[in-house]
Amino acid sequence: MKGEPRTISPYVPLLISLALVAGLFIGHGATDPVQGRLPTFLLSRSASADQKIDQVLDLIDRQYVDTVRKEALVDEVIEDILQRLDPHSYYITADEMRAAQEPLTGSFDGIGVEFAIQRDTVVVVAALEGGPSEALGIRAGDRIVSADDRNMAGVGISNKDVMDRLRGPSGSTVTVGIQRRGRKAPFDVEITRGKIPINSIAVALEYPDGTGYIKLVRFAQTTHEEFIKAAKDLLDQGMKRLVLDLRGNGGGYLNAAIDMADEFLPAGRMIVYTEGRAQPRQEFRATDRGSLQDMPLGILIDEGSASASEILSGAIQDNDRGLIIGRRSFGKGLVQEQVDLPDHSAVRLTTARYYTPSGRSIQRPYGEGIDYADDLEHRLEHGELVNKDSIVLDTSHVYHTLKGRKVYGGGGIMPDLFVPADTSESSSYLTALFFSGVLNDLAFDVADERRPEFENLGSARNFIEEFQVDHDLLDRLAGAARQAGISPPPPGPMRYDTLISERLKALIVRNIFGAEGYYRILLERDPIFRKAKEVLISDSRPGGPD
Repeated sequence: MKGEPRTISPYVPLLISLALVAGLFIGHGATDPVQGRLPTFLLSRSASADQKIDQVLDLIDRQYVDTVRKEALVDEVIEDILQRLDPHSYYITADEMRAAQEPLTGSFDGIGVEFAIQRDTVVVVAALEGGPSEALGIRAGDRIVSADDRNMAGVGISNKDVMDRLRGPSGSTVTVGIQRRGRKAPFDVEITRGKIPINSIAVALEYPDGTGYIKLVRFAQTTHEEFIKAAKDLLDQGMKRLVLDLRGNGGGYLNAAIDMADEFLPAGRMIVYTEGRAQPRQEFRATDRGSLQDMPLGILIDEGSASASEILSGAIQDNDRGLIIGRRSFGKGLVQEQVDLPDHSAVRLTTARYYTPSGRSIQRPYGEGIDYADDLEHRLEHGELVNKDSIVLDTSHVYHTLKGRKVYGGGGIMPDLFVPADTSESSSYLTALFFSGVLNDLAFDVADERRPEFENLGSARNFIEEFQVDHDLLDRLAGAARQAGISPPPPGPMRYDTLISERLKALIVRNIFGAEGYYRILLERDPIFRKAKEVLISDSRPGGPD
């Protein structure tokens, strides 16, 4: 869990790490093979741990057989030590730190476009609202062929290359070459870079039956503010119940999860508490400011929902405030404090565990003999994703919600309503279409060829009603698959063909109208979302199950 940084001496974690390093060096290769004795300073028993490691590193620097970059060596050792403590303590280099901060601080400096690389060509998927590119008229479908006279087309360019060339300090300029359909020659646009928001909310939708849907992808500094705005817009459209989608949300800031829970819980209710060996218990409770305390609520989770997602889900579940629907969450109940070091690197050190209101820790087991990284594979092998009875619950850790329902600790949040994974989505053919890029490429080509026609439809909803993937388009997809070395399977059930058609249609509409149309199509047959709507509509009380 990435907590808000505290004011801690920047040298504390570094000294802890360096002190532990001594054991990695002393006693391994320290004996002088010629003189048959240790250097005198290593025999001193009065040196402190940090002095010992300084001495060992100095010895390596002066006498090791090959040249050693001491700074890189220290980075590697610190990283190794932190990884040995638990799966979520880690070291971040200065370069990594800049990239890691962007999704949580909520913005970066750039020109403001969402792009994709299609056949070695950088294509604008969307000019971000309020960004520099939108203001200059750059639009979806434009090709970016150069940046400051450096070629960006047909040269095996990568996502990192694009970002390196288009991002830069706010206020700086970059001259971008644009190729636009209908114009014979490229033209240059000088763009002044600015602050570009990174949104926590992927989409917010309202349905005619009064169901609101919000897809939250991270818990960042701007998450609560974004959520309040999205919820107000949905209320203005007539929202009567809310489905909050946290599937695949790996978490973020603790405070963002607390602020979100506060919107749903009445004053005084426990949201979460943290406690560690060196940190006393700290409780976080709801205030009276919540604007959605009476809104019927369903929260969607799966094996990718972690950390802050589990704090919010656990608070709602333990307070019997709403329904948790989907599959067992990831199981991360450790709190990390970030400490910035003088060279702009940082240590994220686990300092406490967090506990849901009923007192349960949802951290799954880790340590020697446990393959923590392959947990998802184990869940697949044991059938947990498709069969609720395959889930092994730790019945030694039983807790109770506000209404007395049993809940369990030690392995993620178990949903109130289990919905199995759709196995048809894991077919080898569909997977190959996705990962080969064939499906994305065809969707982009169709959108690009018929962009004026589709844009004239006016909205994602009109597109969904008017456009259908026909047999000719499916044949074109099959042909593209064969060219890529992917053999289509024999004719299967109609449901399987429908799945491919829906995915293709969703990708086409995303190229024209953005996320709204994409999610509306996918949610039509999403079993977890459909279950949430069904239950919330039939029982629109704000609390969870009795």
